[in-house]
Amino acid sequence: MELIHAIALAIIEGLTEFLPISSTGHMIIYSSLAGIAGNEFTKLYTVDIQFGCIISVLVLYHRRFLVTRTADYKAPAYLQSVPYQFQPMADFYSKLLIAFLTAAVIGFLLNDFIDSLLENVVVVAVTLLLGGIVLVFIDRIVNRQPKDGDVTVPDAIRIGFFQCIAMIPGVSRSAATIIGGMFQGLTRAQAAEFSFFLAVPTMAAASGYKLLKTYKLLQPADYQTLLIGNAIAFVVGLLAIRGFVSFLTRYGFKVFGYYRIAVGLLLLGLMAAGVKLDVL
Repeated sequence: MELIHAIALAIIEGLTEFLPISSTGHMIIYSSLAGIAGNEFTKLYTVDIQFGCIISVLVLYHRRFLVTRTADYKAPAYLQSVPYQFQPMADFYSKLLIAFLTAAVIGFLLNDFIDSLLENVVVVAVTLLLGGIVLVFIDRIVNRQPKDGDVTVPDAIRIGFFQCIAMIPGVSRSAATIIGGMFQGLTRAQAAEFSFFLAVPTMAAASGYKLLKTYKLLQPADYQTLLIGNAIAFVVGLLAIRGFVSFLTRYGFKVFGYYRIAVGLLLLGLMAAGVKLDVL
């Protein structure tokens, strides 16, 4: 992989990881259009630059991950989060763990199948299209009074199952978990923030597992590329998070839905015209 492609992929990851448009799907599309070789390092790189995004969440929400009392927590003002009561740290971490384990077990069992889907642009095109249709109408579908209080244990379990849907490339982990949270009565902002928190253990496990499986194949230059990619994903991720919740709270999902539909139709049209977009 050339450095310019590595930089482009890192920008795509940082920008799209927290938006409901699928970071994996967009990296697969770019890799296919750019003709990037589908080797083990490419697959590792597209997963492990998530570390940069993980750090961006920890930096922006460091108080939430460190405070021990609800009264000590105040969400960053620039996120314009709708105020709600956080439960003590033990409950916070236990619910993240419950939601994470729900997806982790299923992800481990289906790891080989998921890897095979990462090579298929058709899957990405179809899921982008179908997911876009869902996002256009989701605010009408989920039309319930927001609940008071924090995420409950049953909420965490259900959101974990929603996250499993995002194992299909093109679905979007962010979209699946935010929508899952909204179905539990959370506001858009509440659901988005819980989605950010849940991204930390989920992406750390996926990135760490992938690195553990393939690190012996890496060359010294590969580690340098990974470091650069994660640094870029971190900076871009910071900027993406700072604007996303505010935009989502004001305007909802429709813009993202229309974008997904347009990209999905474009990809299907290109493939129907004979353009080869087969594998990563």
